[in-house]
Amino acid sequence: MPDELQWMHPEFAPECLNSGCRAPPMPQCDSACCHCRARGDQSAWPCGLFPSSASFSPPSLSGRIPPWLQGTLLRNGPGMHTVGDSRYNHWFDGLALLHSFTIRDGEVYYRSKYLKSDTYNANVEANRIVVSEFGTMAYPDPCKNIFSKAFSYLSHTIPDFTDNCLINIMRCGEDFYATTETNYMRRINPQTLETLEKVDYRKYVAINLATAHPHYDEAGNVLNMGTSIVDKGRTKYVIFKIPATVPEANRKGKSPLKHTEVFCSIPSRSLLSPSYYHSFGVTQNYVVFLEQPFRLDILKMATAYMRGVSWASCMAFHREDKTHIHIIDQRTRKPVPTRFYTDAMVVFHHVNAYEEGGCIVFDVITYKDSSLYDLFYLANLNQDFEENSRLTSVPTLRRFAVPLHVDGNAEVGTNLIKVASTTATALKERDDQVYCQPELLLEGLELPQINYTHNGKPYRYVFAAGVQWSPIPTQILKYDTLTKSSLRWGEESCWPAEPLFVPAPGAKDEDDGVILSAIVSTDPQKLPFLLILDAKSFTELARASLAVEMHLDLHGLFIPDADGAARNQATSETEQAPASGCQGPHRPDGAGGLGLP
Repeated sequence: MPDELQWMHPEFAPECLNSGCRAPPMPQCDSACCHCRARGDQSAWPCGLFPSSASFSPPSLSGRIPPWLQGTLLRNGPGMHTVGDSRYNHWFDGLALLHSFTIRDGEVYYRSKYLKSDTYNANVEANRIVVSEFGTMAYPDPCKNIFSKAFSYLSHTIPDFTDNCLINIMRCGEDFYATTETNYMRRINPQTLETLEKVDYRKYVAINLATAHPHYDEAGNVLNMGTSIVDKGRTKYVIFKIPATVPEANRKGKSPLKHTEVFCSIPSRSLLSPSYYHSFGVTQNYVVFLEQPFRLDILKMATAYMRGVSWASCMAFHREDKTHIHIIDQRTRKPVPTRFYTDAMVVFHHVNAYEEGGCIVFDVITYKDSSLYDLFYLANLNQDFEENSRLTSVPTLRRFAVPLHVDGNAEVGTNLIKVASTTATALKERDDQVYCQPELLLEGLELPQINYTHNGKPYRYVFAAGVQWSPIPTQILKYDTLTKSSLRWGEESCWPAEPLFVPAPGAKDEDDGVILSAIVSTDPQKLPFLLILDAKSFTELARASLAVEMHLDLHGLFIPDADGAARNQATSETEQAPASGCQGPHRPDGAGGLGLP
């Protein structure tokens, strides 16, 4: 077996000794060494899920993997929530853990590594949390005198955000980056999961925050959005484009990031309370951006450090306000002048958008409030989390339709949507203002994915994790937007991650391909596994069970071998040395699969 495909346990160093070990001890463990759990003390962990040996077997494969499926599934999510005696407040704050499943010639190889961000290294070096995350405010040196503390408060007025990039993986040219929602990214080696250099978006575009859900056109160019906070007296939402390749004359040693260009900017409706957004939509000619009343309070954020509260506490949902729908023409790079709006809602994930019959149709997962974020505070995560944590709003797939042209002769109250494919309405209130009401398609789904070759185009199928009142997914579903029917996969004690669609070579139908999902088990007797489903029939083709503790992740991507990106990535790049001589493995919490202490 080639060296780069060796099945390996994350970061395990069995030679580690207590003496001199500066890694954070595993939670609830009396030993100063993070490897005490591997020596057999399992009583502290709920369900006893941590393996008692550093020696593991390769994945156990059942079923048959399609011969054409060759490549690497990269995943990203929070992995470590305790450092020394300190603990993060929120699940989304955890230190990033990358993991990959390489599928080659009918076999599966697994590896995972913590992202060696500056945040990770600083925390491990100090043996406690010293870098703030969105839900956890950290204080690097509690012993400073009053003058030093005053300077610290001042320096945190405009915070330098974390580079703990735990949300997604982005491709940019031939490079891959772990991403989050701050201005930082970390380049990674997709083959070895080594952490490479830190990238600051601000060197290329004036933004303080950016989404971890960019879009890609057919040429591989990246389109993304970020928020510029009080830049030259203005707060705005910036759409920017990163080319897939560098012009030939400037190619040597240059990253496509150096050729980033601002595509368009949209003024925030409030200078000091910009909207929070996690994603946006695109069609072949337009960008869809929702300025929702889930907002950041910049003044509160500026004083959060001094007041001893987290940045997350500076966000609020204003249910009395509207959600404004911005449509940007990609050809003119200007917003459509008509004001479109709908009722207050919270959207994390856009599914798809396309143009039809003189309007833009876009599908999003909506909530009636912001309760989802609150449920993931660690204080709420315990053995009874799945039963006791209930959303006050079920995630719902809704379809909106926005007219590209408003008929000046139409009477007030006229529905401007004439396409037969949706019951969504857009009611004219005046010549420059339209109220949009969506069509409800399906309740109980999140982490949506599509066949990305249909991104920005008419499409039929949504693949998603099935959830109900609990935010934890218990099923994988396939929803048909044409017939309004669905297929589902589920298994007792299984929590599926985001399902990723991989098209079959020469596919003729939109659902010709497979679904990949990493499945976490809440049953200590049942191993986690990589699930491979036939995307058309939604029947199981194969699973690779892993004798390693996995946890739920967030997002990722698949790199096909034919693409050559994973296999050809140089393996000689040197991994940044960790601040610790040892690193403990990750494992799920007692509720199963969240990777919590």
